[in-house]
Amino acid sequence: METIVIFIQKMALFLPPILFAVTVHEVAHGWMAYRLGDPTAKMAGRLTLNPLKHLDFLGTLVFFLTQAIGWAKPVPIDSRYFKRPGRDMMLVALAGPASNLLTAAISVVLVRFIGPLLLIQVPVPQAIWEPLFYMGFLSVQLNIALAVFNLIPIPPLDGSKVLAGLLPYRLAMQYQRLEPFGFLLLLLLIFTGSIERFFLPVVKLLNAFFLGR
Repeated sequence: METIVIFIQKMALFLPPILFAVTVHEVAHGWMAYRLGDPTAKMAGRLTLNPLKHLDFLGTLVFFLTQAIGWAKPVPIDSRYFKRPGRDMMLVALAGPASNLLTAAISVVLVRFIGPLLLIQVPVPQAIWEPLFYMGFLSVQLNIALAVFNLIPIPPLDGSKVLAGLLPYRLAMQYQRLEPFGFLLLLLLIFTGSIERFFLPVVKLLNAFFLGR
């Protein structure tokens, strides 16, 4: 029974930061696309901070299991609206990870603000400050992990669109042919531990930078 209570408490702290992280990520993609002339995400009702509009069941489950990687339902993007499709798709792709790093930075401010309040007597009880502190701390870690994971240049992750935007047109077209196999390739790299050798050191480095430890 005690184990179940601890698990529920842990999930209660984990749920708000992860829902906000994936929601901000997808809204950032849609917002950037809208700014560049594509109204598809807006017309689909995806420019909203309602997490239910963005959740992917499998991706959310992976987040809960790994507490590091996962995904949401991609916002619809139609590159035919863009004036410069290659460059604009790259900007749309970068908007997601950039929004997570910004959220991580804001979460650091929250953690730095609340931390001292845990050590002094304040009108608001610690039963409120402590959960907010830990959710802020988790938000930093989750948003950094989400940003770094999505920048891995394997389709359909954001990093693949960034790389495609940097490649010459012919090479970009050949590279994008990998997309149907991207999910299988990701699973292979995850289960063999290949991604961890790149992913975890970068996440740890950014955590140390943001949190100063």
